[in-house]
Amino acid sequence: MLPHPRTGQLFDSPVPAGAGWPGDPATAATPVAETAEQVAELAAGASSLAELDAAVSVCRACPRLVDWREQVAVTKRRAFAGEPYWGRPVPSWGAPQPRILVVGLAPAANGANRTGRMFTGDRSGDQLYAALHRAGLVNQPTSVDAADGLHTDTVRIIAPVHCAPPGNQPTTVERNTCLPWLHAEWRLIAPHVAVIIPLGGFAWQIALRLLADQITSKPKPKFGHGASVTLTSGATLLGCFHPSQQNMFTGRLTPAMLDDIFGRAAELAGTSGPGGTL
Repeated sequence: MLPHPRTGQLFDSPVPAGAGWPGDPATAATPVAETAEQVAELAAGASSLAELDAAVSVCRACPRLVDWREQVAVTKRRAFAGEPYWGRPVPSWGAPQPRILVVGLAPAANGANRTGRMFTGDRSGDQLYAALHRAGLVNQPTSVDAADGLHTDTVRIIAPVHCAPPGNQPTTVERNTCLPWLHAEWRLIAPHVAVIIPLGGFAWQIALRLLADQITSKPKPKFGHGASVTLTSGATLLGCFHPSQQNMFTGRLTPAMLDDIFGRAAELAGTSGPGGTL
């Protein structure tokens, strides 16, 4: 067992459900999906985000992803060798009634797979949360661990795949197995969402599938940074390049470009103030 870097509490890697990890939504009694069919059943039956997040965080339906996330949790990156790793599926993070929905890809092996919180502990997250803070949508510019006090009243961050995949590439079967979690979450939050921001072309395609009944334009809208689609619900789909290390390093995406997207999103969502207080 190793101490959590902020709380000092000792944890195994991966972290058992209900062991006291900051923000862990599950308990030892949370039902575990072992197959795609069980994922679909639990997702369809979820009546709250708390219930959904708990079930997501203990899912074991994709053997390759389970093996990989737990292997990384044991071997660790050298820089984090003295820390416990979450090593489980990473649930969504943010406001329970979000005005802005950010769609990512999958947890990073030594980022969210380590910290247990979306976009936390890696360079993509550094860029994302700094931009959200500049737009007044979260209460602080940094996201280091799940106990660092990060908060928002406005934004929710989700991903179509909740486990860190080898080579950052989930298979089609793995994506399809995880998809019911995404649809269940959208069912629970859709009435509140005014802006959906997919990070990158793959997330854009996922969003198009999720929102298919709200898009009337033909052919399907193409992804681009700043691409905008007004949905039949009145919400806005707003494209953004992924804040990956490569995109930021090459200048394909800059802090100013991120500020443009999240500033527009804040305006469309009618938010203001630290953490996005309405």
